[in-house]
Amino acid sequence: MTMRVKKINRLLMLATAPFAGLLFILVFQSNQVAVPLDIQKYAPVSQLSDQSEQILTHLNQAEKVAVQTSSSIERTTKLYNQTTSTMSRIVQTAATQANKPEQIYNKRITSKLGAASEKVNSNRIHIELYRLNPGTYKAYAMKIKLKEPSAMNMTLGKDSFGGSETTLTAVQRSGAIAGINAGGFADGGGKRYPLSTTVLNGKYLNGFQSTFKDLFFVGMNKSGQLIGGKFTSKANLDALDPSFGASFVPVLIQNGKKVPIPAKWKASPLRAPRTVIGKYKDDQIIVIVADGYNENGSSGATLVELQNKLYKMGVVDAYNLDGGGSTSLILNGRVINHPSDGSLRPVPTHFLFFK
Repeated sequence: MTMRVKKINRLLMLATAPFAGLLFILVFQSNQVAVPLDIQKYAPVSQLSDQSEQILTHLNQAEKVAVQTSSSIERTTKLYNQTTSTMSRIVQTAATQANKPEQIYNKRITSKLGAASEKVNSNRIHIELYRLNPGTYKAYAMKIKLKEPSAMNMTLGKDSFGGSETTLTAVQRSGAIAGINAGGFADGGGKRYPLSTTVLNGKYLNGFQSTFKDLFFVGMNKSGQLIGGKFTSKANLDALDPSFGASFVPVLIQNGKKVPIPAKWKASPLRAPRTVIGKYKDDQIIVIVADGYNENGSSGATLVELQNKLYKMGVVDAYNLDGGGSTSLILNGRVINHPSDGSLRPVPTHFLFFK
């Protein structure tokens, strides 16, 4: 028993000896242990609050500048929008004012024609159809405003020199919206040839022929303006830059003045179906097609009547095209006039209008 107790005490002493030694050192060690720490560089800077105050001041100033800049931009934007709106109104007003003379002139024209019975309008052309009945004859007037030169052209019958076809066929084949017969013709060898000087796509089909007697040339230049008259030299006609055109007799009005009509054409025939073409000073085109029952001079319009009508309407240039049974007016796929032959006559040249 005594032996066992001694063994336990020895074991206990061995187990607690390290703790006793550590306790002894902590209690009786006279020198304190110092851990070297360099914390000076982590110490607060004395000017930190001053710098923070300066930064805050700068931020406040920047905020004020930003607010002022934003306000200035807003005012500038508002002023820009107001200026743009004002300029737009000025441009619109100027455009309206610029168009007023044209509108007034157009109203003056239409007031002498009456109310349009039919209209065609596109970005290329504007057409108005009128019915005329001055008492001695019945006719149709077609006023045309070309918005681009390509809206009017001339075609040969069946697209061949010496060929012929009705204006309705030419309109349908070419996809045109309207058409009239053009120049005169001469038959030969079973074919129908255009009379005298004829131009197509800027080229002379049968060469240039100096106009003689009462013949004239009428057509369109490359700028889309109706041109015509008598030409003694090719250079004179070339100077007008013709794109297309045909020939017939006689000239009715030139440069706003009536041209004396030769006695031959006044009486032979006296009355007949007629096709005439002219232009106003603003380059709008006017076509008048008079109805007649035959070509013997007993029905239709006289050249003097049409000349006076065109003159009173303010037309500045006018030319008589082939008439009688050749007279044709097509619009929107319909034959508007009443052909004196009972049906349309095949002719070699046609003036066509495209939508």
